[in-house]
Amino acid sequence: MFKKKQHIHADHIHYKNKARAFVLPLALMLILSLPLTLLSPQPVLGAMRTEATPPTLGTHAQAASLIDVTSGRIIYSAEGDRELRIASLTKIMTAIVAIEHGRLQDRVKVSSTAYAKEGSSLFLQMGEQMTLENMLYGLMLRSGNDAASAIAEHVGGTEEGFVHLMNDKAVQLGLNHTHFANPHGLDADGHYSSANDMARLTAYALHNPTFARIVKTELKKAPNPNDSWDYSWHNKNKMLRLYEGADGVKTGYTKKAFRCLVSSATREGRQLAAVTLNDGDDWNDHARMLDYGFRYYPLIPITDKQQSIEGYPLLTGASFSYPLHEGEKTQLHKRLVLFKNSASAGRADVSFGLRGRVEFLLEGKLIGSVPVYEKGSKLPAQTTVQPQQEAPTAQAPANHTQQRGWTSKWNEILENLFGA
Repeated sequence: MFKKKQHIHADHIHYKNKARAFVLPLALMLILSLPLTLLSPQPVLGAMRTEATPPTLGTHAQAASLIDVTSGRIIYSAEGDRELRIASLTKIMTAIVAIEHGRLQDRVKVSSTAYAKEGSSLFLQMGEQMTLENMLYGLMLRSGNDAASAIAEHVGGTEEGFVHLMNDKAVQLGLNHTHFANPHGLDADGHYSSANDMARLTAYALHNPTFARIVKTELKKAPNPNDSWDYSWHNKNKMLRLYEGADGVKTGYTKKAFRCLVSSATREGRQLAAVTLNDGDDWNDHARMLDYGFRYYPLIPITDKQQSIEGYPLLTGASFSYPLHEGEKTQLHKRLVLFKNSASAGRADVSFGLRGRVEFLLEGKLIGSVPVYEKGSKLPAQTTVQPQQEAPTAQAPANHTQQRGWTSKWNEILENLFGA
């Protein structure tokens, strides 16, 4: 339950446009006549048994990152924002951009440029045609550079046009340490990313069911128009065979980038993704990183959907969970934010009973929020709102397409109301 303080002092309440502070009454009608109101943060989980900070995690990587896919929290980072070469990890962006901009059953024709592409290859023939979906399997399982170029030309018109889409997506996702020069990852000036950016990109991509299905596939067969036998592509990602629950995502190597790897795993419905750049012992390091995340940062339920807020005729409109280690639980606080009636809400539609939100803060930093509604309202289906800088992907349940649309609407409402 969210408990209302018995005594609320004026310096604990802040009003939009510098409105004068005063004590909130319990009556909802009077609440709705007030300006935007932020109640001071209160503990969420209370005093609990705490343990020492999780043990130090080390890797052999030049840079590393570990992310909780659902919440977008970076659990571990070492040189996480350092801009480095990423080799074929590039193809994570290539794949998600192609999925979002292309049509999976379109036939992709292999040009002379794609046919001649150096490095790892599917050995596609010049003029050969293959569905975009099958070519994406070849791209992600066998890291075909010829497939990367063919996909880029098909979706973007030219390879350069597709790279523009890749960089636009990086900006959209807030990947501030990332820039692409090609769709395959061969070493090039101006082609780089960071471990943290690759972790955030991967978390975003894994919310796409087509991407997630492709990268967890161990073996894919595809029609071969040039021979009597089919293409047979085994996934280069050994984590799929070595680690319990592994379900993605991509290997990479060039002479300048050295060994790069992104892996993911799901246990008990909770997914993590690990990134290492320039790591000579990546398979073992990834197993240790994933073990570390699952063991020391469990996903803690913070609030349930339709949970009552004591002292107010309000209910939460969504559940919220967040990965926390034991010692952080007492550092988690909540803050109730209320706004006045729809006449003051501008373009935001609050006719369905939306009355504000509960924000969750960890050590004073906003980590997420859930909307709150008047009791008796018909609650729309939506996901938890996450701060953009923390989790560009937000939470994505099974019906991700529908829920992500509502998340966008909810973000628009918050922007209209709070200038967020």
